[in-house]
Amino acid sequence: MTDAEQPLDLVPLAGSERPDAPGVRPHGALAPDAPVEATLILRRRAAVPDDALASPLSRDEFASAYGASQEDLDLVTSTLEPLGVSLVDANAAERRVRVSGPARVMARVFGTDLTEAESDASDVGVTHRHRTGGLSIPAALDGIVTAVLGLDDRPQARALFRVALPRAVSTSYTPLELGAIYKFPEGTDGSGQTIAIIELGGGYVQADLDTYFADLGITGPTVTAVGVDGGTNSPGSDPNGADGEVMLDIEVAGALAPGADIVVYFAPNTDAGFVDAVIAAAHATPTPAAISISWGQSEDAWTQQARTAFDDALVDAAALGVTTTAAAGDDGSDDRVADGRAHVDFPASSPHALACGGTRLAADAATGVVHSETVWNNGNGGGATGGGVSATFPQPSWQAKVGVPTGAEGVDAGGAANGPSGRGVPDVAGVADPQTGYRVRVDGRDLVIGGTSAVSPLWAALIARIVQSTGRPLGLAQPALYGSIAQGQVAAGFRDITTGDNGAFTAGPGWDACTGLGVPDGTALLAAHAAGPVPSE
Repeated sequence: MTDAEQPLDLVPLAGSERPDAPGVRPHGALAPDAPVEATLILRRRAAVPDDALASPLSRDEFASAYGASQEDLDLVTSTLEPLGVSLVDANAAERRVRVSGPARVMARVFGTDLTEAESDASDVGVTHRHRTGGLSIPAALDGIVTAVLGLDDRPQARALFRVALPRAVSTSYTPLELGAIYKFPEGTDGSGQTIAIIELGGGYVQADLDTYFADLGITGPTVTAVGVDGGTNSPGSDPNGADGEVMLDIEVAGALAPGADIVVYFAPNTDAGFVDAVIAAAHATPTPAAISISWGQSEDAWTQQARTAFDDALVDAAALGVTTTAAAGDDGSDDRVADGRAHVDFPASSPHALACGGTRLAADAATGVVHSETVWNNGNGGGATGGGVSATFPQPSWQAKVGVPTGAEGVDAGGAANGPSGRGVPDVAGVADPQTGYRVRVDGRDLVIGGTSAVSPLWAALIARIVQSTGRPLGLAQPALYGSIAQGQVAAGFRDITTGDNGAFTAGPGWDACTGLGVPDGTALLAAHAAGPVPSE
């Protein structure tokens, strides 16, 4: 019996169970020598306590207290290399080890079968590596390796934006007009701050950005692309594709915080790529004021290990003083899951992300006067803001009094309870209806785009401007934003949205599962944050 045939001492990896990809169509076995890369996430030296998120740590402080130990890194290396797995990169602060090897070796070491398949994991046919069931790891690494990501590289997320049909647009706004409508604080432009943007495909063309910002009459921000796990800035020629997401994110954040530096992290659309991009942004130098995420997927479509690894990356960000904004979804309360139940989108459902819901806005762009603002819901197939109650994450303490639906209150159209006592989504909102959307430029074309994708960079820009003014990072913003408000009360710095629904949930006074606390009054929000904890009105 050869070494390759010798049985390995493996133990199951908790939370790694994976079902078939949606609409999977097997293509057969993966070539035994096909190169495969994966990301291993290691345990922390110690769990991050909640109070560590109240006062940001330096990178060195965080690494020494909550990163991986050198002993664990050494053990991973000494265990895997003799088995034929190569170490590509390792970072103790990030608790991340990138490994590679031939498919037959990676499958053997991690206790799975890797095949090639085509599936509809991203709503379009795509060919990828595929696995089902759980993974295993060498017994020596039991309790040390907490996640193995990327062996199955099916698309993990979808971009949460919608291009408006010209005939359907009733009105549209530039980001500058929305900055006035939402009363972004004067005398701020994000100078001295960095906004990180996560992208899982597509790219930007600098000439389009230059034209767009010049047409707005402003000098645009410095935009830099960073590749993660082989991802690159790869603009195409389809504004309805990923380029639309990338340009929307940059143009909204850049117009509203033109003094900030914009760093765009491009990664493959896989669980490993998504997690690795957020980790890279959170641990970057300089530390960003905000990370904007406009990609997501129903929290049920993630493995437990991937959700946990991603949430831990958001904990890293918060502990380092970074606020992560995340789009809440564009498919109403079912999040495009056809089981008759309510679902929320992840990563917005993480309590360590500022979940951004969407509205329909009728306002005078010239004066900033709002005539009406309601929940975005254009009916079947037309898009609606995501929102609801997580079935995965428990309710955080700062939502305990705001009336998050539980038990019989949190029911879907079929009467089934969804996530009793879970984390409520979203936290905040902004205009997202493509019929009252954002005027942007993509692949040389001027378009109107909506979706909660646009709300995430809008809030990231506002956070950068608040941090610029106060000189203090916000980090995990929700404790300050929610303050001590009770059910039906309006938090200072917000304009409440009380009309409309997203399917299973209806807006009302105070926090609700459609638009959260409401839309920003940026000037009032800055004043409240500068004065300390945000009170209720």
